[in-house]
Amino acid sequence: MGFSKTFPKAVPGSNHPSWEEVCLSDEEEKAVESFCKQANFQLMDECIKEAKILAIKNGVNDDHNVALLAASLFDKRASHVVFWKELAAKEKFDKKSP
Repeated sequence: MGFSKTFPKAVPGSNHPSWEEVCLSDEEEKAVESFCKQANFQLMDECIKEAKILAIKNGVNDDHNVALLAASLFDKRASHVVFWKELAAKEKFDKKSP
């Protein structure tokens, strides 16, 4: 089962939207996952470099503390796969909506 997300679609003459489900194809979902993996890899690399700088600056420069700092930075900055899939589904919805 692929990724799907529902979006509200305005109905003329009604205050209530209809909800339309958008599904990503397997290829679309894999493309989003691949992009997310690359972006997260680059982001983790940056977080490790910055964690080393922070650790040295604050006198806690050992591997364990650097790893904890890097993980914390990554958690704060990382965009999760679901976010990217939802974004792709929203773009697909917007393209097919008038």
